[in-house]
Amino acid sequence: MAETKPTATVKATSVQPKKSSNAISWIAPIVCIIAGYLIWRFILGDPSAYKGTGEGWFWPEYKQGLKNEQDQLHRIYQGGIIVPILIGMFLMVVVFSIERFLTIRKALGNGSIADFIRKVQYHLANRNVDAALSECDRQRGSVANVMKAGLRRYKEMITEGGMSTEQKVIAIQKEVEEATALEVPMLQKNLVFLSTITSVGTLIALLGTVMGMIRSFSALGSSGSGGDSSSLAVGISEALYNTALGIGTSAVALIMYNVFTTKIDSITYGIDESGFTLTQSFASQYK
Repeated sequence: MAETKPTATVKATSVQPKKSSNAISWIAPIVCIIAGYLIWRFILGDPSAYKGTGEGWFWPEYKQGLKNEQDQLHRIYQGGIIVPILIGMFLMVVVFSIERFLTIRKALGNGSIADFIRKVQYHLANRNVDAALSECDRQRGSVANVMKAGLRRYKEMITEGGMSTEQKVIAIQKEVEEATALEVPMLQKNLVFLSTITSVGTLIALLGTVMGMIRSFSALGSSGSGGDSSSLAVGISEALYNTALGIGTSAVALIMYNVFTTKIDSITYGIDESGFTLTQSFASQYK
């Protein structure tokens, strides 16, 4: 009978899934829309700024106009029911920008990622894996988390006698990939809200503008052919507040989205470089 060689078994990954709640992804939009309505209804629509009493409660109309016609803040209220939605979307941009800033700031860790990788490379070149692990504990970012997972497997492979160098390198690479698969989604989470608001904000603003224009021309038509052109101008200006709010909200969302994706790209580049560093170091040091 032909003799069969025992095959080495690779230990299961030491990387554990991160337990994190994403309740903010559904709580924040609801709270922001409600807050947007309250700002629109009770601050921008403050009855003390208008002549007379408004008709209705959910969407009161102050037909006698403002006490101070130069009061642009309260004039935004006349933009209609689309305005609180736009205010809510702007609040969402603020909330998710703060949430992503804190998350990505934590993922960047302490100090420069490039300096951290150079220090690890130096320790690996001197075959001091424990010192490299200590660097990971000091850096404490996403790159350090991936590097630490790879270094643990790296250390195990040094004393592993039943595998070839190529198999050991593959095992280290697999560990790095599994750690990366857990880190990267955490960085990209909730960015979809910013990207969605970037494109949808302007469309919703356009809807509010169109609705306002319809109301303005409808009022002009019902007043007869000799309608007041000044009332039409006021109605159009009120409708355009929707456009201004939507464009402003979309612009802020786009800027923040680009800022965060740039930060994430730098982190993922560092993660890729970490994996390359570990595999190349092991292949050259432990042939």
